[in-house]
Amino acid sequence: MHRSGYRYGGHDVEKMDRRWDCARALVLACAAGIAAAQGYPQRPIRLLVGFPPGGAADTLGRIAAQKLTEGLGQQVVVDNRGGAGGLIATEIAAKASPDGYTLLFTSIPHVINPHLRRVGYDAVRDFAPAIQFVSVPLMMVVHPSFPARSIQAFVDFAKGKPGEINFASAGAGSSSHLAMELFASMTGTRVTHVPYKGTGPMLVDLIAGRVSATIASAVPLSPHVKSGKLRGLGVTSPKRASAFPDLPAIAETVAGYEVINWFGILAPAGAPKAAVARINAVLNAAMREPVLVKMLNARTAEPAGGTPEAFGATIRADYAKWGKVVKASGARVD
Repeated sequence: MHRSGYRYGGHDVEKMDRRWDCARALVLACAAGIAAAQGYPQRPIRLLVGFPPGGAADTLGRIAAQKLTEGLGQQVVVDNRGGAGGLIATEIAAKASPDGYTLLFTSIPHVINPHLRRVGYDAVRDFAPAIQFVSVPLMMVVHPSFPARSIQAFVDFAKGKPGEINFASAGAGSSSHLAMELFASMTGTRVTHVPYKGTGPMLVDLIAGRVSATIASAVPLSPHVKSGKLRGLGVTSPKRASAFPDLPAIAETVAGYEVINWFGILAPAGAPKAAVARINAVLNAAMREPVLVKMLNARTAEPAGGTPEAFGATIRADYAKWGKVVKASGARVD
């Protein structure tokens, strides 16, 4: 042990010892992080999905879960907790142990819900972004019996019969709800909202003709448009989607209209960085596989990937954007 103030060769030995202690601690911490990354996961992982089976979140969540299962060597189990526009699953995830074994597969409603209702979490601070999985445009569709065959015809019909068009959504506060509210506000039309508990139940009634229209994720809608059970009018991306080159962008008629849905994975805040990094690395690698890219493109989804930090920036930007949309549209939870 060195006495305070002891010097050797012009150096303060006590300060040198403290620096070496810090360096050793840093090396040990890095080694522990590497070991944790290599050892994670050691048991099955629960992936919460805030919507029932049959919708885009469920379809894409199961694809992500399968790729994580393959890459991590542990089963990733999808746990559907539908209701309240994804709110139920999000609150469960926010309160879960931040150990990397409970994850949330989420989308735009994550940043919409806090502007519509009182929630028991902070959409930004209470979660650790892991990776953005895909980006997906929404699609406006109508039942084949509906008279409008274009976006302009839909607008004209809605203006001629205010409030008579019943539009379905996957739930109050969902992206399908807000996308139509944004459309109505930008076109000066009035339509009647019919919320459902998820995309699956909504599609049943839409295909049966019990409701007339929706703007929802292209993932579950595209097979029904291709089969003729629904009629596509337009997509919400700024340009036409490669999967539907003959379907116009809504922005071609309604200048400036744009809604892009993203889907990604969050962990509870405080989750081990090594676990988050492992999840990120596995899915980034998977998204370079041609088979997966083809599978996603067939569902009108584009692989995203990137760093946790980039996904976090997207979440923060969309939180601000959709807050303005909610305020401007006057949308409220039923």
